[in-house]
Amino acid sequence: MQRELLEQLRKITEEEQRILDGEVQVDKDLYTSGRDFTVDSSKMLEEGKLIAVRTHTRFVYFPSHRHNYVEVLYVCEGSLTNIIDGKQVVVRKGELLFLNQFTRHEILPAGENDIAINFMILPEFFDVAYSMAGNNNVLANFLVNVLRRDEERGEYLYFKVSEVLQIQNLLENMIYSLVTGNGEDNRINQTTMGLIFLYLLDSVQYVEMRVPNQYENMISMSTLNYIEQQYRTATLTELCENLHLPMHVLSKMIKKTTGFNFKELLQRKRLNKAVELMCETDLSISDIIAAVGYENNSYFHRVFKERFHTTPRAFRMNNEKNEIIHL
Repeated sequence: MQRELLEQLRKITEEEQRILDGEVQVDKDLYTSGRDFTVDSSKMLEEGKLIAVRTHTRFVYFPSHRHNYVEVLYVCEGSLTNIIDGKQVVVRKGELLFLNQFTRHEILPAGENDIAINFMILPEFFDVAYSMAGNNNVLANFLVNVLRRDEERGEYLYFKVSEVLQIQNLLENMIYSLVTGNGEDNRINQTTMGLIFLYLLDSVQYVEMRVPNQYENMISMSTLNYIEQQYRTATLTELCENLHLPMHVLSKMIKKTTGFNFKELLQRKRLNKAVELMCETDLSISDIIAAVGYENNSYFHRVFKERFHTTPRAFRMNNEKNEIIHL
């Protein structure tokens, strides 16, 4: 990592200075508004942002906590010790730890020369990375679990990739753009993370993972892959026939493993595709509605407004004005 960037990350923050001055515990009010120590994305990310970074706070023990977003930990110098579901996971320089939503963990105090970056990421951020990463691999299985909302399953992926220069360079570029305030374009950051995933797929020999229920994940992968490929015409009935499962069994499994039912997953995909077409093509709204598989224009306008709190036309105009895509 460039010395200039590392020195910037090494600077003592206001929070760290208070700890050095005598505060012995983490100030939970900086991270959460509730009694339960769940780090809240609304306190960590600016409104409208899908990703942000901050340096990990040193010199203090972080008691058992979880996040309502996905956390990706990258160590720039030294090491950082996590305790996940009772297991000690020591992340060293150049290594990556992906923590699923609501995974509980503790972090032992870091020293002055233990420099780590926390990527704080909303699940929607991974839509582009998921399509780039492909299917039937540990990362894709993990991304299914990203959709879970309220389970504490201790899921993580730990990549020992300090020697993979392509990953190190991409991470450094991403950190630099976000730290310096130049990383305003979600699409660029999404694509960069997608490229990181592609290199991680070639580095599975370096991965340590905890992702339970492989059969359920396989079914979820098949479901998401089917929706990804056939979203225009996809039906739950056809998927049941493809997987040779009764509808009530498949429906229950999809809901359990993703947190959404089939209709919600399909609608999510169609709306994301519609947004992509609005931002990247000159197709009329009516043509876009037909292209993503909706037959009823008024229904599309209703569900679009429920999701994005604006009309399709206003969304497109705002995107053209700001050149920002919010999937």
